[in-house]
Amino acid sequence: MNNRIIHIAFICLFAFSCNQTGQKSRIDQYNIIWNTQSKDASESMPLVGGDIGCNVWVENGDILLYLQRSGSFDENGEYLKMGRFRIRLNPNPFVNQSLFRQELKLKDGYIEIEAGKNSSENAAAQVKLWVDVYNPVVHVDVETRQKTDVSVAYENWRTSDKELALGKERFGAFGLEGYPGKVIRTKDSTEQNEKGVLFYHRNPKEKLVPEVYIELQELDNYAEEINDDLKDRTFGGMLFGDGFETTEVANGEYQGTSYKSWKLKSKTPGKKHAICIATHIEQTQTLDAWKHNLLQTVDVAQKEPQKAFVKTVSWWNNFWDRSYIFIQPEKPETENPVWQMGRNYQLFRYQLGGNVFGEYPTKFNGGNLIYDPVLVDKNKAHEPDWRQWGGSVFTAQNQRLLYWPMLKAGDFDAILPQFELYRKGLPGATARVKKHFGHKGAVYCEYTSVPGMAFGDGWGWQNDKNYRIRGEEIPFGDPLANAATGWNEPVEKGVMANGAIAYHWESQVEHAYMILEYHKFTGADISQYMPFIEQALVFFDEHYRKRQEMRNGKELDENGKLVIYPSTSCESYRGAKNPSDLIAGLKACIDEMLKLDERYLSSGKKAYYKEFLNTIPDFTYGDFEGDKIIQPAESWLKYQNVECPQFYPLFPFNRFNLITDDMTVFKNTWEHGNFPKNMVQSWHQDGIFFARMGMTQEAADFNTRKLQDSPRRFPTFWGPGHDWVPDHNWGGSGMIGLQEMLMQTFDDKIILFPAWPKEWDVDFKLHAPHNTTVEAKLKNGVVVSLSVTPESRRKDIQILNVINNLETIK
Repeated sequence: MNNRIIHIAFICLFAFSCNQTGQKSRIDQYNIIWNTQSKDASESMPLVGGDIGCNVWVENGDILLYLQRSGSFDENGEYLKMGRFRIRLNPNPFVNQSLFRQELKLKDGYIEIEAGKNSSENAAAQVKLWVDVYNPVVHVDVETRQKTDVSVAYENWRTSDKELALGKERFGAFGLEGYPGKVIRTKDSTEQNEKGVLFYHRNPKEKLVPEVYIELQELDNYAEEINDDLKDRTFGGMLFGDGFETTEVANGEYQGTSYKSWKLKSKTPGKKHAICIATHIEQTQTLDAWKHNLLQTVDVAQKEPQKAFVKTVSWWNNFWDRSYIFIQPEKPETENPVWQMGRNYQLFRYQLGGNVFGEYPTKFNGGNLIYDPVLVDKNKAHEPDWRQWGGSVFTAQNQRLLYWPMLKAGDFDAILPQFELYRKGLPGATARVKKHFGHKGAVYCEYTSVPGMAFGDGWGWQNDKNYRIRGEEIPFGDPLANAATGWNEPVEKGVMANGAIAYHWESQVEHAYMILEYHKFTGADISQYMPFIEQALVFFDEHYRKRQEMRNGKELDENGKLVIYPSTSCESYRGAKNPSDLIAGLKACIDEMLKLDERYLSSGKKAYYKEFLNTIPDFTYGDFEGDKIIQPAESWLKYQNVECPQFYPLFPFNRFNLITDDMTVFKNTWEHGNFPKNMVQSWHQDGIFFARMGMTQEAADFNTRKLQDSPRRFPTFWGPGHDWVPDHNWGGSGMIGLQEMLMQTFDDKIILFPAWPKEWDVDFKLHAPHNTTVEAKLKNGVVVSLSVTPESRRKDIQILNVINNLETIK
């Protein structure tokens, strides 16, 4: 509850006003409306709020929903759903599918389902589903034309202990795939009582994570410092309703998974029924303490639910007022991919807004909105909790793409869970450096988690299946350590055996930079994140000085520069020396740190960072058929994967811009690059890079394809791509690409329409550094309105590519 209070205060601090009436009416055109029921969970609609995500659908006359909440991690780190809920009316107007309507009402943040409504009379049934943003409760309000009985069942498939087999069955507990011992997921507990149906999972005292990682990495002396976020964790809730009583317990099967159900039924038929699902997640020493605190949530849910609904609607109204992008607003052609791009930007932002109060970040591979995996891939016949790249680890290069767009969107509260992940992980990340490398700083695994250590499936195992095997360990600094090896090959002490991520440490720098940019945008206090930022940067100075001294007795090269080797440039260029992505990140971070005032960084520390900045090597350039290009690194030993780190100096690190720099080098690099191009799926960032290079037509084409409707019923349930469904880093990278086409910010400059086709009408409001908001309208290639808050920032605006019809801007 404390996190919620902090976040609510933050909302008040960063509330922005705007002309609400016109904007609200326009968001309604993006409501998703279905006039037929769904065939299964793959045709579900998202319902989100606070830190809860639900998949809602109507199948064979039953209203169903999956419920998942941030932090529902079991003893193995599996990210488990709270369960599935099935609502049935008797007599049931949904059995006859005529005059059916299911609508996601974006402006107010709820789903409405109707049956039998026509022009002459009210609906035979109207069901409103909403999530209380301020209290973790799902409400289902039923109104019917005639008196009706309502039943609701809680369905759970984790009714007995289960051993997860070595390999892909453990992909949902990613980290333990190759663990040589048994991985047991203990059963959930469910009971009926006078209040309703109580359900929960409590992690047992004996568990694997993070204990087995601590032992594996020889960090026992630091065990007390490392955050154990799974210890004594209990998650679950209470299903209840005024006027409901418990009935039978039954068994069933859905999508090949057996389940057990516990039912409530209305005591008497009525025209109005209210159902609540109250949830609670907490680390408590006793189960009784958790139950006591759950009942407090239940009590709050029962008091004045209509007032809670009004507050929730108000929150969503304010959310939509923060920012918006409307493309072709006067031509709502639902089959036009350009119009779809604007609509889907808003829909996906809604999905991200559903974890604003999350204890953990939104996972890039589905967030809280996954469904039965067999409906994604018929060969993946696992339980509904399963996803690729699952568990309590968060893949940094994917995660960042969900959080960068929150700055320009003004969703400054929603960005905080990603920062918290790194803050909480700092003790484990510093322990690893002290133990294995013997110097200052912190190093985070690319698969980041609250304990902050390397995760098991990156570190490597010893098992009899030859699966994710850690090879022979060699000493730190051994010349054989070249960042180009992998499983079953020599691995350096303190380093992971997974060759893709063993030396891929750029992401901690990028997240440090994201926090600094957040401070630049908002002016918010970042004191609590400064230890992470500093340790994330100091690591590279200490680490590569030490390596170079071990090689030739001197900490720096003949030019007084660091030698960043062995390293990687993203996951793609392995065995890299002086990688461009890392160089750009270090320079960007230190430049911003030197601008901080004394409360964040003393003058003595600033002197250190100035010296550090002077030792960072320059980018490496090359020549291809007479054209100058930027290289991903000074040199590398192996190319594998499909990333483009040579463009990271453009995004995310802002080392070059369209106003002061010639983009020819980057355009040459793109033209001559032998990396895969125009891959729209998942995390691919071509559309962002095109926008940053001012390549309008290419940016328009790519981002239109990126954000056009998914092949699934709900338009923004993209994927699986490289990841899963719904693919959140697909949507996040699309959001960034669209934002960068409209507005780019560098230092104090704000560039409008840098890569925007003049034939696309658009109306937008976005956020810029220094608590600035920009609202602009383009019609027929002409800027017809512009509002900048505060007005003093108007002088920093530059408009490109379109006609400026405003005399106040030259």
